[in-house]
Amino acid sequence: MARPNPRSDVIAAIATAPGRGGIGVVRVSGPHLATLAQTLTGRLPKPRLATLAGFYDADGQAIDQGLLLYFQAPHSYTGEDVLELQGHGGPVVMQLLLARCVELGARLAEPGEFTRRAFLNDKLDLAQAEGVADLIDASTSAAARSAMRSLSGRFSQEVHAWRDRLVDLRMLVEATLDFPEEEVDFLEAARAVPRLDALVSDLRHLLAKAQQGSLLRAGLQVVLAGQPNVGKSSLLNQLSGEDRAIVTEVAGTTRDVLREQIQIEGIPLHIIDTAGLRETDDQVEKIGIARTWAEIGRADVILRLVDARLGITPADHDIDARLPAGVPVVWIFNKIDLAGEAAHAGIAEQDDALWLSARDGTGIELLRERLLKVAGWQAGQEQDVFLARERHLLALREALAHVATARDCTAQLDLMAEELRLAQESVNTITGEFGADDLLGVIFSRFCIGK
Repeated sequence: MARPNPRSDVIAAIATAPGRGGIGVVRVSGPHLATLAQTLTGRLPKPRLATLAGFYDADGQAIDQGLLLYFQAPHSYTGEDVLELQGHGGPVVMQLLLARCVELGARLAEPGEFTRRAFLNDKLDLAQAEGVADLIDASTSAAARSAMRSLSGRFSQEVHAWRDRLVDLRMLVEATLDFPEEEVDFLEAARAVPRLDALVSDLRHLLAKAQQGSLLRAGLQVVLAGQPNVGKSSLLNQLSGEDRAIVTEVAGTTRDVLREQIQIEGIPLHIIDTAGLRETDDQVEKIGIARTWAEIGRADVILRLVDARLGITPADHDIDARLPAGVPVVWIFNKIDLAGEAAHAGIAEQDDALWLSARDGTGIELLRERLLKVAGWQAGQEQDVFLARERHLLALREALAHVATARDCTAQLDLMAEELRLAQESVNTITGEFGADDLLGVIFSRFCIGK
């Protein structure tokens, strides 16, 4: 059954990217579009058949000529009648064609409204609908492949499979509440404890894959921080493979935040070069330092650069005292080419540390490996990863907490049943299934016919 759709009018929008192109597409969705198509083109469209047609204005003058595609409900992306008008990709032509559709009764579609209608008409669940946007926005090939797995429904299938096992156990628990004298027999006969343990284990595995997918989607904010002239800009250039930042021997050359996005094994990393941290009377440099601290406050990882020849100085300790708690720090002892040291990994100030040269690239591979480790990325797991969002992770964590609590409440079936219900509600938010009668449907489907 389709979800209730408060709006079932006709919507239209240009479906191709802004600008000029060889082909442009205007998409229309809503009820009874065959009539609109006949008025626009002078012919009644045949479903699922590409037809060469002219597109005409109210005076019968040709706006454009192209392909007319008609998908009759419910066999369409949105589940409604859909028209795709494929014409020449000039902005003016597209706007004229869109305006003509509005004249014929359509309204301009809101952002994401075609996919929203697909969700409301049960063509996609909520996780799949979000996969559409994530596929479009994917910044790496690994992210695109993971988004496609979510769009194809593989993430939803795993969520549904786990939820169905949860519902089955919950059904037995709630049915047993009517027979309290048999609670102990139920726990043993239904193998409730092992089944709960399996639910916890499998959900942790699903959460781990979702966390990997979230990393692919959002990436890491990596902030380069340290005193002036320790090689932050050189490190940015080395990681990006381009001379993006100005590098000089003059301390304080970098006055503002500079951003560069790179990828390591498909993981997007947002590298942020910042002004050197020091006491200064220069007003412009003060502004740059204030922005540096703001970026440090938003960092997922901080690369703390120091000069390998000087080591960690008292000024570095002053900087460290202001670093936010809980943010991973990797110490970078730069300029080993001048210090006469070899690239290696170690520990400094109780944090991970690397000795490298940002100028000639010695040890950069160690840094790439360390960034993947800090991110929690597991190489070789890409084929099982779904491009998850923060709300998916939150829902899975909440469900995990409720099932773990249910595991501790096996002596009190009423509390156990409530925790299982809350876990089910949490995972239902991932795919957008909020029905309160789901459990009743499972229970009554197991009755004999005639009962």
